[in-house]
Amino acid sequence: MTSLMACVFFHSSSGAEENSDKISTYLLDTTTETLLSSTNPERPFPPASTAKLMTATVVFTALNNGELSRDDTFKISEHAWRTGGAPARTSTMFAELGSDVPVEDLLRGLIVQNANDAAIAIAEGMAGSEANFATRMNDLAQEIGMRGSRFANPTGYDVQGARTTARDLAVLANYILKQFPQFYSFYSLPEFTWNDIYQRNRNPILGEIRELDGMVSGHSDADGFNAVGSAVRGDRRFVAVVAGAPSESARIDALKSLFDSVEKDFEEVVLYKAGEPVTDARTFGGTKSGVALAASEPVRVLLPRGDRHDYKIRVVYRGPLIAPVRKGLEAGELRILKDDVVTYRVSLVTMDKVEKGTMRNRALDSVTETLFGWW
Repeated sequence: MTSLMACVFFHSSSGAEENSDKISTYLLDTTTETLLSSTNPERPFPPASTAKLMTATVVFTALNNGELSRDDTFKISEHAWRTGGAPARTSTMFAELGSDVPVEDLLRGLIVQNANDAAIAIAEGMAGSEANFATRMNDLAQEIGMRGSRFANPTGYDVQGARTTARDLAVLANYILKQFPQFYSFYSLPEFTWNDIYQRNRNPILGEIRELDGMVSGHSDADGFNAVGSAVRGDRRFVAVVAGAPSESARIDALKSLFDSVEKDFEEVVLYKAGEPVTDARTFGGTKSGVALAASEPVRVLLPRGDRHDYKIRVVYRGPLIAPVRKGLEAGELRILKDDVVTYRVSLVTMDKVEKGTMRNRALDSVTETLFGWW
């Protein structure tokens, strides 16, 4: 693997980064998948109701691949009713004991009403038990790169060992937005009525922050208040995560600070135009010794206003490229790093083809490779 680095950018501190060691934050530009800021992003904490994001994602996946249909029904067991329904005096959609509820309505209850009876009914209907369903949640978490998370149940009820991180929740939210846009509107539904009981959307962050249109909030005795929110600012969509806030108002303030920092602290910079050469990759055995690499789309990123010396650009490619090399081959990656953490990446492609060279070309390249091998 060949790596080329150029130091180019940043030192900045947003208000959200000045919180205590316990609070975790994460701000992601999902349009370009650029990490804008984070505080304690890998700190583990109990997921609480943010676990329902993963519960919903397991259902979205099953609907997408044909395992489920929206009209399929799941029965409300006594366990679901007693543990997550009206007798539990917790967030519930008030599904009747023994009733059969369509998957789409269980999703609405889960997302709009934060319903624990819906979460348990989904788990039992899809996997036979909460424990089996948690296995599906964890398998999917690993698949999409949630490296610091372990789910124990579909509700987020506190269980020792259950954990997630601000980074992982941002990964999950981004996954939902990119893979299941057809379901995202559920998160902004203003109300849902089931069993003749009307309930407004129970997500307390809705209506509190400009342009925020969905996701989830939670609370645990061990870690305080957390939330995942998504909002559009300009032509970009962002995801913000807060965890460990000491109060509901502190949670709102931290989320608002993150979203407001987009316009206050960052500006769009076009680093490279589409097709503009970024670097040359070495080639072996071809008619020429190198080929230009470029991004097929403009490299448009949000960067801090002012000083950017803490940011670096790194170009990585696996080389040398063995001839023949076709034009448009995905051959490398441009990465932007802050404090050695990759905040943005984009693929680079070859801008020209390189034909296979003569025997003399290949012999000279072999000598060059041998000489370089000595140093």
